Amino acid sequence: MADHQRIHPVMVTPTCLPLRDPFPSVKVDPSGRNAPVVKRTNCWCKCLCWIITTFILLLIIVVAALAILYLVFQPKLPKYSVDNLRITDLTLHFDLTLYTRFDVRITANNPNKKIGIYYEKGSRLSVWYKETNLCHGSIPRFYQGHQNTTLLEVGLTGQNQYGTTLLQALQEQQQTGRIPLDLKIDVPVRIKLGMLKLMKVRILGSCKLIVDSLSTNKFISIKASSCNFGLKP
Repeated sequence: MADHQRIHPVMVTPTCLPLRDPFPSVKVDPSGRNAPVVKRTNCWCKCLCWIITTFILLLIIVVAALAILYLVFQPKLPKYSVDNLRITDLTLHFDLTLYTRFDVRITANNPNKKIGIYYEKGSRLSVWYKETNLCHGSIPRFYQGHQNTTLLEVGLTGQNQYGTTLLQALQEQQQTGRIPLDLKIDVPVRIKLGMLKLMKVRILGSCKLIVDSLSTNKFISIKASSCNFGLKP
């Protein structure tokens, strides 16, 4: 009898695989070195784009408004000229101080058809000989209407402690018949556009004069005059 082979069944023990957690928890490193970083790049980009867009729109609106105002009012700078100059005092006192008084007549012309000018207090007019201030004064407050021409009589007074040196220089210059003087102007004004009164600005400028003499109590001949003016906030 042949030997029979016996097959012994092998019992397979089922193994259970670990299930994945559908909502895994975030493990936070207590040291803080591997903590998750929240990125806000998109938020900053949107804010920056919004700010730039708003600024550009405001700039366009301002430029458009200024262009419309310019076309409607067609602003022009006022013009000034020195008509005559008279010296009523040029005296060297005992303390060697040189006292001076100049009477200046200035023509102010407002060429604008729709713009008025308020001349405010705080103005300063001064006459200079090279780098030395001879005298100074101010113009009164007044309103200059559209296309108006106003004559201003301004008295300027001053004193210089280096009177002997200054008077000698003026007398030597007078022998040439050409004395250079510089009339400097600094005037605060307000511009009126229709019914709107704008912020205060300053008219700055100077008139380069060449006169023939500095004799007192007579009108001095102005041989040459050149004036330049501009506005400053």
